[in-house]
Amino acid sequence: MTEETPGFEEKPDVPSGATPDDAEPKDAPSAEGASPAGDASAAAQTAGLTAQLDQVRTALGERTADLQRLQAEYQNYRRRVERDRIAVKELAIASLLTELLPVLDDIGRAREHGELVGGFKSVAESLETVAAKMGLQQFGKEGEPFDPMIHEALMHSYAPDVTETTCVAILQPGYRFGERTIRPARVAVAEPQPGAQPVKSDDTTAEAADDKESGGPDEG
Repeated sequence: MTEETPGFEEKPDVPSGATPDDAEPKDAPSAEGASPAGDASAAAQTAGLTAQLDQVRTALGERTADLQRLQAEYQNYRRRVERDRIAVKELAIASLLTELLPVLDDIGRAREHGELVGGFKSVAESLETVAAKMGLQQFGKEGEPFDPMIHEALMHSYAPDVTETTCVAILQPGYRFGERTIRPARVAVAEPQPGAQPVKSDDTTAEAADDKESGGPDEG
């Protein structure tokens, strides 16, 4: 058995070239001392990122508003251009149809006198068809009420059988293109006879005739 030598204590083996201090365990750095500095650094970094994020959001909002404004302006521009294009087209068609009205008047007069025959009739009808396809509409009929917005009175007279100013003759038909009146209808009008009694309805006339045939209303 091995006898222990009194007075000597066992020491851990020390690697060659190392000092005795290296063999002793060193104290670990205190976590409490490093914590405040780390928290402050993290807070500063978070604040910086938050500020950058706010700036990016602000810039994004401004760019989005700019794009929306540009899109709205572009849509308004497109609508305005389309509206102007349609207006110019309608004006050009109306101008062309206005130039054709004397020709259509000649065709109408030839038809009234029975002169619209042969090849001339075919050409005239083709011209009227094309004008109608372009949107030309004729208006003006005898017996319709006089409207100064679409009628032009060239002749005036009184008649006992009318209750209001009435077109009794169409001297020249009127034409319209869409909502635009190209030429008013030129008409002869008749007004009620001054002092004339209103025309009675058919029912009133029939009742008067029955009373006359039966000798008048019953008495007593």
